[in-house]
Amino acid sequence: MKRSILLLCVLLLGTTVFAANDYNLLSPNGKLEVAISTSPQLSYSVKCNGEQILVPSQIGLKIYEGVQLGVNEKVKRVKRTSANTEIPAQFYFRNTIKDHYNALRIEFSSRYAVEFRAYDEGVAYRFVTNFKNDFILESEIAEFAFAKDYKGYFPYTNLTGTKKDKYFTSFESWYRNVELSKFEADKVAFVPVMVETDNYKVCILEADVEHYPGMFVSNPTGATALSGEFAPMPDKVVEGGHHQLQGIVMSRKPYVAECKAVTNTPWRIVLVTDNANTLLDNDMVYRLASPSRLEDTSWIKPGKVAWEWWNYWGLKGVPFKAGINTETYNYYVDFAAKSGVEYVILDEGWAVKYANDLRQVVPEIDLKAIIENANAKGVGIILWAGYNAVAGKEEEICRHFAEMGVKGFKVDFLDRDDAPMVDFQYKLAEIAAKYKLMIDFHGCPKPTGMNRTYPNIVNFEAVLGLENAKFVRKHNTYNQVEYDVQIPYLRMVAGPMDYTQGAMRNASKENYYPCHHSPMSQGTRCRQLAMYAIYFAPFAMLCDSPSLYEREEECTKFIAEFPTVWDETVLLDGAFGDYVAMARCSGDVWYVGVISDWTARKVELDLSKILGEGNYVAEVFRDGLNADRLGEDYIHETVAVPASRKMVADMAPAGGFVLKITKR
Repeated sequence: MKRSILLLCVLLLGTTVFAANDYNLLSPNGKLEVAISTSPQLSYSVKCNGEQILVPSQIGLKIYEGVQLGVNEKVKRVKRTSANTEIPAQFYFRNTIKDHYNALRIEFSSRYAVEFRAYDEGVAYRFVTNFKNDFILESEIAEFAFAKDYKGYFPYTNLTGTKKDKYFTSFESWYRNVELSKFEADKVAFVPVMVETDNYKVCILEADVEHYPGMFVSNPTGATALSGEFAPMPDKVVEGGHHQLQGIVMSRKPYVAECKAVTNTPWRIVLVTDNANTLLDNDMVYRLASPSRLEDTSWIKPGKVAWEWWNYWGLKGVPFKAGINTETYNYYVDFAAKSGVEYVILDEGWAVKYANDLRQVVPEIDLKAIIENANAKGVGIILWAGYNAVAGKEEEICRHFAEMGVKGFKVDFLDRDDAPMVDFQYKLAEIAAKYKLMIDFHGCPKPTGMNRTYPNIVNFEAVLGLENAKFVRKHNTYNQVEYDVQIPYLRMVAGPMDYTQGAMRNASKENYYPCHHSPMSQGTRCRQLAMYAIYFAPFAMLCDSPSLYEREEECTKFIAEFPTVWDETVLLDGAFGDYVAMARCSGDVWYVGVISDWTARKVELDLSKILGEGNYVAEVFRDGLNADRLGEDYIHETVAVPASRKMVADMAPAGGFVLKITKR
């Protein structure tokens, strides 16, 4: 692997106390400028090409019992560094990540520092403490003050616990597009969020969250600023919620974290771009996360997963009653083995309900026999588990099921990201890795780079995915299609995303209706296929029934051949909320996916961005002439890629277009 040489330039400005309290930091290309002031209140502002993006925004730490870091502090030392290197990536959408930045570290006399990094695509900062003793963190001050009352996209939290806890959420919400001043004062939104200035898109998110709560944003005063808000530490948590699987917070402590004396707070990130398309393959979260703690990752095998919950165990023409039983799961295993799908999941129902003991398996399931059958056929078994069935029992559960031959867990209903819940994710990942088990988190916080630190975490949900099409109540206002072309620019900036695509029942806007037992997607068949190229998911579900996949052999074969991790990703085209066109490469094969909103559109693809000299052939799935009414109508063909390297994605409303390109 080619690695560039690390260019490190350090300027030490002495060890004495400085009178200066204003510092500037430029991105490598000089377009982004961060201005930091240390007096009287620590703050920063951001400009891009001279345009004010953030006006002075306060930052700091409130230490429990009234001490606030960042007010009238004395600067002890200032250090400037620059780096230009590459980070090897694992189970990601490219092999290497460019890490090019200028940095500024300001150390204060009271034994802490603030670190800023300026990249060409954005700014990040964090606090670093070096105290003598552990400490209680009451809260963090993290302000994002904009120059004007711009509009933004904000996903408010969507669940309430028994005490109407606004921090209790599944992290699955529509985006509300409102002015900053109209952000609802009593609500919080989870990040990433995006604000549109006069000339730029500004995305706010975080990375490297550990022993710390995740960040929400709020605006209780109606100002043109967002404030970081953090769930306080739980005081009393009881079992409750869905089948007693959730930890319901009954009361919270008056602080957010219990910190070690030496602590790195999470990176606060402000991405700035004049073209939202650059958000489609942004690496900032992975780049800023802590490096892998696993020496051996050879056993981690991302892949595709045959999933039964969405299709309601919907087998047809079989000589047994389909449902949660051994015969059904063995059929799924046989389908996976025959189709080249690497895994089968046993979702909710295989363990005794309400027991919160995964070793109590329902009598209809012979789990040992299913696992033995799957392993003999080269198919791995993944087990679904609710949070309360795992928390506090991580070691015994991982040991027990690893010995049975299980390959991993899909852990659901976390529904919080206060500090103890974040700690749970790290603890489970560490113990699971000990037993060579993979983890797919559902009902969980957005990723913050934890998958770099523990690469056995192969996916996160934290998205309003296709499962919601089963049971939405107001189907005439349900708009999955618009959301589909927003999330690559927002949610996916944070990391991998388990959207659970692959529906074989596909409906136009007029024909769609929610159905729990025979669910369908909004939009066309080709849209579902294209999502495998657009939505990054190292653990990618095939949500529909083997009975339908067996009927749709050419679509199934195409999905089964899809890689789930990539050597390279190249943005081809897109417009936020309208359409997305992405190209991803594995080995010498390129996959191109395009999806549109409810507008029928033609998108010209410039394949010279990805293809070199020579002759290429493309396997194409495109919307049929009647796909505007019958979403399952498509055309499958193989064509030569023109010498001009130009091809047109002609899409129906809510349509899709997908290519698999190989060299002749």
